[in-house]
Amino acid sequence: MESKIYEKEERFDPAKIEALASHYSEILRLLGEDSSREGLLKTPERVAKAMAFLTKGYTQNPLDIIRSAMFREEYKQMVLVKDIELYSLCEHHMLPFYGKAHVAYIPNGRITGLSKIARVVECFARRLQVQERLTVQIRDCIQEALDPMGVAVVIEASHMCMQMRGVEKQGSATTTSAFTGIFLLDHRTREEFMTLISHRYR
Repeated sequence: MESKIYEKEERFDPAKIEALASHYSEILRLLGEDSSREGLLKTPERVAKAMAFLTKGYTQNPLDIIRSAMFREEYKQMVLVKDIELYSLCEHHMLPFYGKAHVAYIPNGRITGLSKIARVVECFARRLQVQERLTVQIRDCIQEALDPMGVAVVIEASHMCMQMRGVEKQGSATTTSAFTGIFLLDHRTREEFMTLISHRYR
């Protein structure tokens, strides 16, 4: 039986990848490397594709993501999606930061599919970011799309720009939060949210 040659299927803009790869070849040269040696022959193209993937959020509309699955529902209690993995790139050094997002909202007649919350986090994370702006963008998107009684977002992340360069503090983590509506006005609602995201089920 004749074996098939493995072919990886990827969807990238060829012109963009070619342009990016040429720049990465020059970067390698400036760093003192030889991009023509065997181990680096395809590295410029690989890095170009990796960066296109890691910044794919620029080609997506997060409001459209939420609005693609909106439903009328009179549920008026907290909807919480926690421990959403996120991976992003710091816009200052283009090094990764990674962690988890916790997102809650209290509906006011409309809900969205739970996976759409995670997709919104992914959409904004796949851009050059700072954690503070990322937190606010997620909050504002859900508030605008659903007009709920309130939105709460907390992100906990570790930043490679602090761990592998500069101050080199390995155990450091950063927490940011952003709230609207009832989460700002009612401390009991906010405390309920904070308790729920801090509780780990076995």
